[in-house]
Amino acid sequence: MNSIIRDNLALVREKIARAETAAGLSSGAVRLVGVTKNRTVPEIEEAISVGLSDIGENRFQEAAQKLPQIGQSVTRHFVGHLQRNKARQVLELFDLIQSVDSERLALEIDKRAGLQGTRARILMQVNTSGEQSKFGVEPDRSEQLYELIAGCKNLELLGLMTIGLFSSDTTAVVACFRRLRKLFEKFSSPASSNCRMEILSMGMSADYEIAVAEGANMVRVGTAIFGPRPY
Repeated sequence: MNSIIRDNLALVREKIARAETAAGLSSGAVRLVGVTKNRTVPEIEEAISVGLSDIGENRFQEAAQKLPQIGQSVTRHFVGHLQRNKARQVLELFDLIQSVDSERLALEIDKRAGLQGTRARILMQVNTSGEQSKFGVEPDRSEQLYELIAGCKNLELLGLMTIGLFSSDTTAVVACFRRLRKLFEKFSSPASSNCRMEILSMGMSADYEIAVAEGANMVRVGTAIFGPRPY
């Protein structure tokens, strides 16, 4: 057994629990997604064996090689940028797509889900930092994307996702999370038949405690669980 993964996961859970308490949340209110990019199948299985119930992958090709080898039951999240030509394969491999960031992508997923006779569970990714290097719909265009998704019968929008500014300036990081939370609250009422705000996914290894304080109920943590990436 890899005691490092076990101990790291326990520490992350402990920090989340403290953040929940400080935010006035009930224990277990925040869902932890372990980001397994560049991690081996044995590492992933070890994390699952000590209680990790959700895993996230950034790259479809890597995930397509690894995930079929994992025999344990786990919820699979696609958290990376999704190209439209990979929509069909991602739908077949993942339970939740967190990175829907454009109308064209939403329409493609809707079409593919319809052909498969299913409803795709998705989050809308919003670029709250304004960085050109980050994906996500611009905040002032998010309502337009929301309305399009609401009209797609094969999509089920469950919430919003963002990647905060990678900075030592806590104020700037907090501003990203607050921007997403305001959109989350805006879209919460009224809900449509296929759009409901249940998941606010924000916070990664460097800032997940800040994210919980700002309202996140899902965090995506990789290196804090598995250690530095090997490449």
